[in-house]
Amino acid sequence: MFLPFHYALRNLSRDPSRSVQTVAGSALVVFLVMGAHALNHSMSASLKSSGSIDNVLFLSAGSEESLQRSEISEEASGIATSTIRGIYQQMGMIAASPEAVNMSYLEVPEVGRVRGMLRGITPSAFLTHTGILLEKGTFPGPGEILVGRLAWKAFGVPQESFEVGNSVDVDGVPLTISGQFASPGSVKESEIWMELNELRTLAQRDSISTLVLRLGSAQPDDVDLFAKQRLDLELVAMKETDYYQKLNAFHAPVRSMVWITAAMIALSAVFGGLNTLYAAFASRVRELATLQALGFRPIAILVSLIQESLLTSLIGTLIGALTATLLLSGRAIVLSAGAFTLRMDPQTLQIGLVTGISLGLLGALPPALRCLGIPLPRALRDSA
Repeated sequence: MFLPFHYALRNLSRDPSRSVQTVAGSALVVFLVMGAHALNHSMSASLKSSGSIDNVLFLSAGSEESLQRSEISEEASGIATSTIRGIYQQMGMIAASPEAVNMSYLEVPEVGRVRGMLRGITPSAFLTHTGILLEKGTFPGPGEILVGRLAWKAFGVPQESFEVGNSVDVDGVPLTISGQFASPGSVKESEIWMELNELRTLAQRDSISTLVLRLGSAQPDDVDLFAKQRLDLELVAMKETDYYQKLNAFHAPVRSMVWITAAMIALSAVFGGLNTLYAAFASRVRELATLQALGFRPIAILVSLIQESLLTSLIGTLIGALTATLLLSGRAIVLSAGAFTLRMDPQTLQIGLVTGISLGLLGALPPALRCLGIPLPRALRDSA
């Protein structure tokens, strides 16, 4: 015979302060676990989805992990484009995008000088970066720039500073924001794009950073073979997905530190909750012994105590999950590779629920077993 459920429910109001402490501890742990998982999962997913499986990058030898350090001559870009067969074409335009990436200073009105990444492009860039969506305005022309949806966050300026039609100075040259683009789930939407030759003029460079090829009938091995045959060009061919996988691996220590920090704080909350439950159950030793004397089996009493713990932990789980969703979902996080948004997907919510249930079970078992393990005559005799 088991104790009625309302017995466990009624016991929650016997000591409101302890119940509130348990709920708050559970909410904190769930909030931290969900936040850590959302950060790690969103970072990895954004970097992985930033590259296309159809694209191959040409980088300069020795700069395979950084577009900013890579320098390719325009001659090498032209030779690669004219030699490699099977590059995707659309309406006679070859999907080969020479691009220059440069860290530049922007002078933003009412903000001051900020620094961030600019990408110089040609119209063919929109054939290779197929995930780009123009949300506002138009593509950039001379004297104009196209800003990503999260560029304001990456540059550390108010969102209204990058509205279409506003003007900013790039290395002392005034440029108008012609439009805003999005690249859902990609770090590219934290960049600013402008015409390639204009960026090279501002940066005082005659080289490009990379050549992006979108493959049609050609295979990545064909592009790699070209790079290995033309040693004089000093090129390295790499799948775009592999490049962002390397960036993902580079940020692995950051993700580890997030988990370690969350685990340390969560463990502190768990041990605090255990102490609270030990004190709560220890004060009810005579009550639990009386229930046994009335004929309730220890397993029935254990189930009732677990129900109490699960109720408080699940209330805390609900509060923690709602807080994490309201405060963290959609928040932009800045990395050296760009910015990404936190996503509270079903997997993150599932992990939060599992964490809350685990807290309720593991938090109740040790103190409950200890109290029920006391011999019945001694438990009935001793005072609470």
